[in-house]
Amino acid sequence: MTQANDIHDILDFWYSPRISQCWFSSTPALDDEIRARYEGLWKRAASGELDGWTQTPEGALALAIVLDQLPLNMYRGKPASFATERQAVSVAKQAVARGDDKRVARDRVLFLYMPLMHSENLDDQDLSVQCFREAGLEANLHFAEHHRGIVRRFGRFPHRNAILGRESTPAELDYLASDRAFKG
Repeated sequence: MTQANDIHDILDFWYSPRISQCWFSSTPALDDEIRARYEGLWKRAASGELDGWTQTPEGALALAIVLDQLPLNMYRGKPASFATERQAVSVAKQAVARGDDKRVARDRVLFLYMPLMHSENLDDQDLSVQCFREAGLEANLHFAEHHRGIVRRFGRFPHRNAILGRESTPAELDYLASDRAFKG
């Protein structure tokens, strides 16, 4: 398959009606399907083999999805789910700096910004909020602000601590035990 075909395959799959209704409520069966279908492509992206995708707005979007969204599904609850997060953030920041986000369809740009929302870096979180605000994605802006608030408060996402083998602080444990805790 050519790079262009891979890019279109990712975008067609991710934005299909069947998958889009599961973006924020996946199932183990869908996670298994994504792993079976795309784990090899994700490994290629993780190794840098697909960095050339960033030469087009659609390619940058597809690469952001591969590096950010797919591992969250394929490796749910495991450290590998965050293994390519920094690469995804880099793709998103480069795309925003080039103005690629202005050339991606408005109904798709959410997933170009999503790596910024997933970052545990406060500067990335600020950029996330700015991007969602400027794009007029009000529903998503609420979540971007919420994520930024967590990183601002704790310097990271406490719900990842157990997955990543990090020690939780007493304040994080109190937060995680509360009704308002974000569990990922």
